[in-house]
Amino acid sequence: MAIIKSWSEVVIKLTDNLGKAIEVLEESGLRIALVVDKDNKLYGTLTDGDIRRAIMSGMTMSGAISDVMNKFPITANKIDSKEHILSLMNDMSILHIPIVDDTGVVCGLETLQKMLEKPSYDNPVFLMAGGFGTRLHPLTKNIPKPLLEVGNKPLLETIIEQFINHGFHDFYISTHFKSEQVRNYFKNGEQHGVSIHYIHEDTPLGTAGSLGLLPDNLPDLPIIMMNGDLLTKVNFKHLLDFHCNNNADATMCVREYDFQVPYGVVAIDGCSIRGITEKPIQKFFVNAGIYILNRNLINKVDGESFLNMTDFLEKELDCGGVNAFPIHEYWLDIGRIEEYEKANQDVNTVFNK
Repeated sequence: MAIIKSWSEVVIKLTDNLGKAIEVLEESGLRIALVVDKDNKLYGTLTDGDIRRAIMSGMTMSGAISDVMNKFPITANKIDSKEHILSLMNDMSILHIPIVDDTGVVCGLETLQKMLEKPSYDNPVFLMAGGFGTRLHPLTKNIPKPLLEVGNKPLLETIIEQFINHGFHDFYISTHFKSEQVRNYFKNGEQHGVSIHYIHEDTPLGTAGSLGLLPDNLPDLPIIMMNGDLLTKVNFKHLLDFHCNNNADATMCVREYDFQVPYGVVAIDGCSIRGITEKPIQKFFVNAGIYILNRNLINKVDGESFLNMTDFLEKELDCGGVNAFPIHEYWLDIGRIEEYEKANQDVNTVFNK
């Protein structure tokens, strides 16, 4: 039996016959095939049980799979959490569930066996925890912002636990302001069952400058980098898969941001008014403060010069390229007092359920 490397190996077309379906099922060993149209939109699923019933009914190998497939399969959305998918599989007593986007296009396949396995990724995780947090004064006057408690634990601890839950174990934390407090709290990571190393900035180097202080012996794997003042439910496994499956040296997470102009906007041509739009809503994508960088990009940062991530990645747009990964999950940038208060309101319902 071949070892399946990708969910795409169990995709069959609506025009395929029963013989083709049997071939796919035998090669993959997953006991399920995903039936799609020419645009990869899911039209049904076919299991080994469906095959057996078709054969027992007298269908030949040239028979149409559309006659025997399950035309109303249970699916999950690509933004659904692991917990939701596991609950759905348990409630419906199913071993496989296709993952689709909002238009019904297949983008994955989860199996119960795979979801119950504990994943492990050797990709380093680099967390930024050196800022002064001045907009949160007086809360951050004597404590680094990432150590502010959200719920009953420091914000940075919640971030680290999110990564651990997705199978990451190798952490680097960039520090500057009150760095000894961060070190004393997390130590070497042993209490969390992971490895934590510290990168100290003697002088602030910006949101990307400390990349140059990372050790030279990092594995040749993409590095996940994240600001230490974010609360998010982003699936880091999906983010890493997206980066690895798309040909670019960097991936930036982006978040849709809506801004409503509080006035009527007037379109003018010369001295003539061509249109009036009352309080229009402008939509933008903003930087969400989470990145994946290929190892070769790290080598471009000297570790001595001040460098912001936006400036760094802008230079890469015409080199190795930068992809955008839109975040639909919960995301909150804790930069101001009102956002910190919201984080404390949200944490129990979003993270502790």
